[in-house]
Amino acid sequence: MTQPLLQINSLFKHFDGISALDDFSCVLETGECLGLIGPNGAGKTTLFNVISGLIQPDQGNVLLYGEDVVGMSAWRISQLGISRTFQAVRQIQSISVLNNVLLHFKSQLGENILNIFLRPRIVSSFEQKNREVALLILKRCGLEETADKKAGELSYGQQKLLNLACCLASQAKVLLLDEPIAGIAPQMIEKILELIESETNDGKGVFVIEHDLDIIVKACDRLIFMDVGKKACEGLPNEVRKDPRVLSAYIE
Repeated sequence: MTQPLLQINSLFKHFDGISALDDFSCVLETGECLGLIGPNGAGKTTLFNVISGLIQPDQGNVLLYGEDVVGMSAWRISQLGISRTFQAVRQIQSISVLNNVLLHFKSQLGENILNIFLRPRIVSSFEQKNREVALLILKRCGLEETADKKAGELSYGQQKLLNLACCLASQAKVLLLDEPIAGIAPQMIEKILELIESETNDGKGVFVIEHDLDIIVKACDRLIFMDVGKKACEGLPNEVRKDPRVLSAYIE
């Protein structure tokens, strides 16, 4: 049996006696888009925070290609191959779109100050290659014409796309997307869905939180409905959508 890309085993997390994660388990396979839905306060963002190392669980583990990343720093987990977006845009607003993307490249030679003085030509060549790749990523995201603009000058939808561009620049194996399409125009939604499909076709795993049922059913291979920290149901998107608990949470 092929090892899952990401395996989450029996996560528990409490805040002041309130259970945010209650024996939550799931797997994300290579080349899969897995959706996570549920009412506000269900524990969805807490789950992403645990996976990405922003908070530590009370119990349980998170395996990336079989390696437990619980207890590691968020930086280390990112280096191992998990990248995420947040509900709110988090770019550095005062620098260019291109530089925001460049910040997410791993193992840059210029990070070592000795290389700047001892190997300047190699550093310059390396940075030029990164710049070329970053521009290609921006082109994929439909943002190539904004490369030299400050991130703060972009529209909200463009900043959502920039969030995703930064994830792509990290070359992560697992992308955690927290409400990537909330509040954006239909044409940008289509672009994000195209990028998600492209990443899964390339063997990446995408785990996405979204409240728009029509969109998440369209985008995902499987769907999990979460409530009060628990996995309430899981299955094919159209099957989960018809579950009475989902209908109660989203329609009634």
